[in-house]
Amino acid sequence: MVVYRTSMQIVADLLVATDQCGQEGIKTTSLLTKANLSHSRLEKFVGNLTGAGLVNKIEYDGKNVFVITPKGKQYLDQYRKFADVAESFGLEM
Repeated sequence: MVVYRTSMQIVADLLVATDQCGQEGIKTTSLLTKANLSHSRLEKFVGNLTGAGLVNKIEYDGKNVFVITPKGKQYLDQYRKFADVAESFGLEM
Protein backbone atom coordinates (compact mmCIF):
# COMPACT_ATOMS: atom_id res chain seq x y z
CA MET A 1 0.00 0.00 0.00
CA VAL A 2 1.35 3.39 -1.00
CA VAL A 3 1.11 6.14 1.59
CA TYR A 4 1.01 9.66 0.20
CA ARG A 5 2.14 12.75 2.10
CA THR A 6 -0.20 15.64 2.65
CA SER A 7 0.73 19.13 1.54
CA MET A 8 1.36 20.01 5.18
CA GLN A 9 3.80 17.12 5.51
CA ILE A 10 5.63 18.18 2.35
CA VAL A 11 5.86 21.77 3.61
CA ALA A 12 7.26 20.48 6.91
CA ASP A 13 9.81 18.31 5.06
CA LEU A 14 10.94 21.32 3.01
CA LEU A 15 11.25 23.52 6.10
CA VAL A 16 13.17 20.83 8.00
CA ALA A 17 15.62 20.49 5.10
CA THR A 18 16.16 24.26 4.86
CA ASP A 19 16.43 24.57 8.65
CA GLN A 20 19.10 21.86 8.84
CA CYS A 21 21.30 23.82 6.43
CA GLY A 22 21.14 26.96 8.54
CA GLN A 23 21.94 30.39 7.16
CA GLU A 24 24.17 28.95 4.42
CA GLY A 25 21.00 27.73 2.74
CA ILE A 26 20.25 24.70 0.65
CA LYS A 27 20.58 24.37 -3.11
CA THR A 28 17.72 23.23 -5.32
CA THR A 29 19.18 19.78 -6.04
CA SER A 30 19.74 19.01 -2.37
CA LEU A 31 16.25 20.21 -1.53
CA LEU A 32 14.78 17.99 -4.28
CA THR A 33 16.58 14.98 -2.83
CA LYS A 34 15.84 15.62 0.84
CA ALA A 35 12.16 16.41 0.26
CA ASN A 36 11.75 13.64 -2.35
CA LEU A 37 9.91 15.83 -4.85
CA SER A 38 9.97 16.34 -8.60
CA HIS A 39 11.31 19.65 -9.86
CA SER A 40 7.87 20.89 -10.94
CA ARG A 41 6.29 20.07 -7.56
CA LEU A 42 9.22 21.67 -5.75
CA GLU A 43 8.76 24.89 -7.73
CA LYS A 44 5.09 25.01 -6.74
CA PHE A 45 5.81 24.49 -3.05
CA VAL A 46 8.79 26.87 -2.98
CA GLY A 47 6.62 29.52 -4.62
CA ASN A 48 4.07 29.11 -1.84
CA LEU A 49 6.73 29.11 0.89
CA THR A 50 8.47 32.24 -0.39
CA GLY A 51 5.11 33.95 -0.92
CA ALA A 52 4.15 33.22 2.68
CA GLY A 53 7.52 34.48 3.95
CA LEU A 54 8.58 31.10 5.35
CA VAL A 55 11.62 30.72 3.08
CA ASN A 56 13.85 33.21 1.28
CA LYS A 57 15.09 32.43 -2.21
CA ILE A 58 18.56 33.84 -2.84
CA GLU A 59 20.28 33.74 -6.22
CA TYR A 60 23.96 33.01 -5.71
CA ASP A 61 26.42 32.30 -8.55
CA GLY A 62 23.51 31.68 -10.90
CA LYS A 63 22.07 29.07 -8.55
CA ASN A 64 19.11 29.33 -6.22
CA VAL A 65 19.71 28.88 -2.50
CA PHE A 66 16.87 28.63 0.00
CA VAL A 67 17.09 29.85 3.60
CA ILE A 68 14.43 29.43 6.27
CA THR A 69 13.12 32.65 7.81
CA PRO A 70 12.26 33.23 11.49
CA LYS A 71 8.59 32.95 10.45
CA GLY A 72 9.41 29.59 8.83
CA LYS A 73 11.06 28.37 12.03
CA GLN A 74 7.99 29.45 14.01
CA TYR A 75 5.69 27.59 11.59
CA LEU A 76 7.85 24.46 11.85
CA ASP A 77 7.81 24.58 15.67
CA GLN A 78 4.01 24.91 15.72
CA TYR A 79 3.64 22.11 13.17
CA ARG A 80 5.77 19.79 15.32
CA LYS A 81 3.73 20.60 18.43
CA PHE A 82 0.49 19.93 16.58
CA ALA A 83 1.85 16.67 15.12
CA ASP A 84 2.85 15.53 18.63
CA VAL A 85 -0.63 16.29 20.01
CA ALA A 86 -2.32 14.53 17.09
CA GLU A 87 -0.07 11.50 17.54
CA SER A 88 -0.85 11.37 21.27
CA PHE A 89 -4.50 10.91 20.29
CA GLY A 90 -3.63 8.20 17.80
CA LEU A 91 -4.21 10.39 14.76
CA GLU A 92 -2.00 10.39 11.70
CA MET A 93 -0.92 13.63 10.10
